[in-house]
Amino acid sequence: MALTTDLCRRLGIDVPIFQAPMAGSSTPALAAAVSNAGGLGGLGLGTVLPDKAQADIRATRAATNRPIHANFFVHTPPRDDAARADAFRQRLAPYYAELGAGAVPPLADAAPPFGDDTLDALLADCPAVVSFHFGLPPVERVRALQRAGAFVMSSATSVAEARAIEANGADAVIAQGYEAGGHQGSFHDKVGADPIGTMALVPQVVDAVRIPVIAAGGVADGRGIAAALALGAQAAQIGTAFLTCPEAATPDAHRALLLEGTPTGTILTTAFTGRRARAIVNRYARDMADARDLPDFPLLRSVTAPLAGKAMQGGSTDFSAFWAGQSASLARAAPAAELVRSLAAEAEAVLARLRA
Repeated sequence: MALTTDLCRRLGIDVPIFQAPMAGSSTPALAAAVSNAGGLGGLGLGTVLPDKAQADIRATRAATNRPIHANFFVHTPPRDDAARADAFRQRLAPYYAELGAGAVPPLADAAPPFGDDTLDALLADCPAVVSFHFGLPPVERVRALQRAGAFVMSSATSVAEARAIEANGADAVIAQGYEAGGHQGSFHDKVGADPIGTMALVPQVVDAVRIPVIAAGGVADGRGIAAALALGAQAAQIGTAFLTCPEAATPDAHRALLLEGTPTGTILTTAFTGRRARAIVNRYARDMADARDLPDFPLLRSVTAPLAGKAMQGGSTDFSAFWAGQSASLARAAPAAELVRSLAAEAEAVLARLRA
């Protein structure tokens, strides 16, 4: 197939289309459908405990004999800062009162970073590809995964991060541009003065490292895939476009906003989880635009998610963290396998026109 790259051949997939492993939205059914169609299906396991991660990997494997991709978070454990926690709970209290949601609960950490328990579970039953967000584990853990047969990669939002990923022994780097939906894969929480878009980031990373590069951020159709390959990437990672597939665990209200073209636009905010993430603009995101010195990731989710859930019960999306990239208006309603085939055909057609 014209789209096949060296990375495709190395991984045993047919087309250079990676389904982004979106925590909370990816499912075994979605990942298996993408892999069965020739791409690389992904599971976002950064917010679950090892037993659940292992169960999802096994459920996906039961539905496909093709390579699959499991993703984990390697964030710094949150600090216990009672003053910051109390200040944020006080800021949320009027919203809880408005919705009749009771008292704001204490902040809790339900998503520990990748550790020995998860590593042991993976070593016992390792997927073909393991990736990380917010950095890379210590090199000894990377090597252990590779010895177990995993192809290891991590997200980078700058050339410096890409070089660090290569130096730490990864097999590939995901160059994630500013346009991407969901959490930015940067190694720290600070908002950068000059965030880099995918078109500028990918060729710089390609020139800076010797390992394969996967382009992510703002890629939603065949034109984006062709552009990624032209910039030197060996694959494109696509997230938002897969959220409207029936196999995704996307709430109906979120799915509807995507198919309407996200009329309010998207915003990069720390107010939902404590780390920068791109979401559809709503009342909460606007109200919290000035929020500073928030409790550490992922503590915020323990108090913002119940608020969103209560609002959704009343039919309101004012408080929901609906992740979406800047190319969300290109979303279409199609089964995952059909979407993979369409994306591949579109990319091939673009490349054929360019060669003519």
